[in-house]
Amino acid sequence: MAWQWFHRLGSPRWFYEKTSPWLPWLTVISIALIVTAAVWGLAFAPADYKQGNSYRIIYIHVPAAFLALAGYYIMAISGAVGLIWKMKLPFMVMKSAAPIGAILTFISLVTGSIWGKPTWGTWWEWDARITSMLILFFLYLGMIALQQAYQHRDTADKSSAVLALVGMVNIPIIYKSVDWWNTLHQPATIKFTSKSTIDPSMLYPLLIMVIGFYCFYALVLLLYTRVEILRRENRTQWVNDLIANNK
Repeated sequence: MAWQWFHRLGSPRWFYEKTSPWLPWLTVISIALIVTAAVWGLAFAPADYKQGNSYRIIYIHVPAAFLALAGYYIMAISGAVGLIWKMKLPFMVMKSAAPIGAILTFISLVTGSIWGKPTWGTWWEWDARITSMLILFFLYLGMIALQQAYQHRDTADKSSAVLALVGMVNIPIIYKSVDWWNTLHQPATIKFTSKSTIDPSMLYPLLIMVIGFYCFYALVLLLYTRVEILRRENRTQWVNDLIANNK
C-alpha cells in the first residue's frame, strides 16, 4: 500500500488532482493561526524585561528562520528522490521550493538585522549563525540561477539536485553554530529536549505562529508546484482537457 502511494507520487496528474481539495483548508487554517498568533503576540504577550517590545519581531523572524531551514531539507530530499528514482514530480517540488526558501531566508536575515540594531547595537555582524544563514540564502539563489542557466530541463534538474545535496552540509552548521562557536547570536531559546528559556506567555503565541507559517508554506509550495506541473505538462491531454473545462 505504501509503495503504491509512493509510485502515485510520481504522477504529476495524480498529485495535481489530489491536492486541489487541500488548498482551501490550508488557506483557512493558515490565516486563522497567523492572525491569532499575531494578535496574541503583538497585543497581549508581555514586554520583555530586557528588550522591551523589540523582541516581538521574533513572531516573524523565528518562523521564517525555521522554514528557511526546513524548506532546504524538502528541496534536497526532493532532488535526491528525483535523482535516485528518476521521477518528474520531485524535481518540480525541488524547483518550486527554491524561491520560497530564498524569500524566507531573506526575511529571516532582514528581521534579524532590524532586531540586532537596538539589541546588539549593529545592523550586521559576521557572526557564525548570521554568516551561515547568508550562505543558505546564496544556495537558494544558486538553485534558482541553475534552473535558468540550462536550456535542457533534465540537465537543469540534475545539476540543481546535486547543488541542493552538497548544500546540505551547511544546515547542521547553522543549527549548531551557536554551540560550536562563541558567537554574538544567543543560544536557542526554544528547546525540545529540555525546558525552553522563553516564558510561556511569549512561547505559546510563537508556537502558534510557527505552525501557521508551516501551513502557509505548505499552501504556497503546493501552488508553486501545481503551476510548475501545468507548465511542464502543457502538451499532455489531461492538461488540455483541464484548460478546456475551465474556459
